Amino acid sequence: MRALGPGSVSSFLKVILDVVRFVLWVSAIGVSLAILAVLLLSFKPELLGGAIAFDRLHIAGRWLGPLAAAALLGADLYFAGAIIIVGRLRRIFQTLIAGDPFHPDNVRRLRVIGGALAALEIGRYVAAGLLRLFMHGATRLTGGVSLTTWFAVLVIVVLAEVFREGARLRGEAELTI
Repeated sequence: MRALGPGSVSSFLKVILDVVRFVLWVSAIGVSLAILAVLLLSFKPELLGGAIAFDRLHIAGRWLGPLAAAALLGADLYFAGAIIIVGRLRRIFQTLIAGDPFHPDNVRRLRVIGGALAALEIGRYVAAGLLRLFMHGATRLTGGVSLTTWFAVLVIVVLAEVFREGARLRGEAELTI
């Protein structure tokens, strides 16, 4: 099977990215609505049931509504980062389907993906620190360094430079008679 062009693996992967993008948007909208609901319900705390649990995070007490909204905001920011990454990947795959892998815009797209991955990882560190500060270590979420994530960021930065060089060489070849 071909890697580039219509009907290729790239086409198949772009369809998957389209579905993932749709799911991410629906999830982000759902979490945004949940933030609004939690904030509105925090005016009548008895409606929240006294405690909320998100995966490994258990929130109870006087600040239940605002803390739950902050936790949901963190999830919403994560979805926003994922939407940015998937959106740029979709555009890269569109150029692969068109048979133009070294499109000059792919360099910028790869840099944005690398930056978004780095921002998501730094956001994870910030969230872990804030949880430890405000929840007094009651959570198992860790802020440890993820070598895999930072390796992926470096690989994407290097790939962006490879694509930049490919775009430059393609531009020179187009000027050659």
